[in-house]
Amino acid sequence: MKLFGSSGIRAVYDKSLLETAFRVGLAVGKKYPNVVIGRDTRTSGDAMNHSVISGLLAAGANCHDAGVAPTPTIAYITRDFNAGIMITASHNPPEYNGLKLLNPDGSSFDTQQQAKIEPMLLEKSYEIAGWQQVKQGEIYKGAIARHINGVLADFPHKLGIKVVVDAGGGAASEVTPRLMEKMGCDVVPLNCKPNGFFPRGSEPNEEHLKGLCHVVKESGAALGIAHDGDSDRMMAVDERGRYVSGDKMLAILINAAGAKNAVTTLDASMVINELGIKIRRTKIGDTWVSEELRKGGEFGGETAGAWIFPQISLCPDGIYAAAQIASIAAKHKLSKLADAVPVYPLLRGNVSSRGLDMTRLEGYLEALNPRLVTRIDGIKLDFLDGWLLVRPSGTEPKIRLTAEAKTEKAARELFEQGMEAVKKSIDHGEGVR
Repeated sequence: MKLFGSSGIRAVYDKSLLETAFRVGLAVGKKYPNVVIGRDTRTSGDAMNHSVISGLLAAGANCHDAGVAPTPTIAYITRDFNAGIMITASHNPPEYNGLKLLNPDGSSFDTQQQAKIEPMLLEKSYEIAGWQQVKQGEIYKGAIARHINGVLADFPHKLGIKVVVDAGGGAASEVTPRLMEKMGCDVVPLNCKPNGFFPRGSEPNEEHLKGLCHVVKESGAALGIAHDGDSDRMMAVDERGRYVSGDKMLAILINAAGAKNAVTTLDASMVINELGIKIRRTKIGDTWVSEELRKGGEFGGETAGAWIFPQISLCPDGIYAAAQIASIAAKHKLSKLADAVPVYPLLRGNVSSRGLDMTRLEGYLEALNPRLVTRIDGIKLDFLDGWLLVRPSGTEPKIRLTAEAKTEKAARELFEQGMEAVKKSIDHGEGVR
């Protein structure tokens, strides 16, 4: 059984997850003697926190508890430790929880590190340190203030704009409003009381941010900022009350960073390739973007709202991203910047993968005569006027299809060709939904 997904361990909270939390603490503590830990606002966070701390102390490690804080805050202070553990299920619903393991540079544990930890989590029995080696747990004070000061060092000027902050009841509820005030903004808080039940859907997508769009428009604010539960993500609403898509945000933030070498995922819009800079693409997931940024690059991003600024950390930092987008909105109308980014027709869909023969599928897809085939995450086909991505889901028995082209007709044709290839690769044509 594989416990680690594309972004740590996540599951519905139950006694099994609580036991896993103890085992994660024990396994990490045996390899990393000095560890900092934090959590988001979920109702199960405190119970999970005590389980992880028990594991760390049982391993004989030093444990420093930073309390409720955003994931990027814990990643930022992990630079002073051997490892960090963040208790969060990120943008998942409130009944979920999980664990993300962090390196001193802010990046998540890579596949090799996970491979060393995972067998220890699955062992039926385990050893603990003797009483002589057990340490006392410590409280880490000032993590949030330290992170905010680190961000402010790059944004010293007062902005003088009105900003609506929707923290979704998550870990940034008392962080981003404080940061915006220090940056000279008039802050309108929305869903900024820590709430483990989450007053809106945790993922900061267009569907969940209708309230933010309304408040931005009615209040005359220059900007709306939204986070997910652990605040590693940030999305924005322009001064006209319009949600800014992930692909537009990616282009805007790349330009603001002055990046000449940036990293994003396979499913980001081809408009990013038109920015005139070097773009490297990775598998879907911010962990892969961070890993690639270790090789160089000034900026990385995933269009779901994970923006990575290597100068502060290799963790997606929704707090730093909030400062960046506010600084941008103080100089330019966000609506004009968003409207200047072209939009190409893009279609997405899911197909059951039951009975699917991947070898046959690849054969059918290659028969479409693409000019380039990429296999780092499923199979991506690039054509002169568009692309098609067909990849297995990391969380469900499904195949995910994405097609983008410069015209609606071309995008539809690519998508339908992908669907047909999947159908022909499933025994008896079963599984299409």
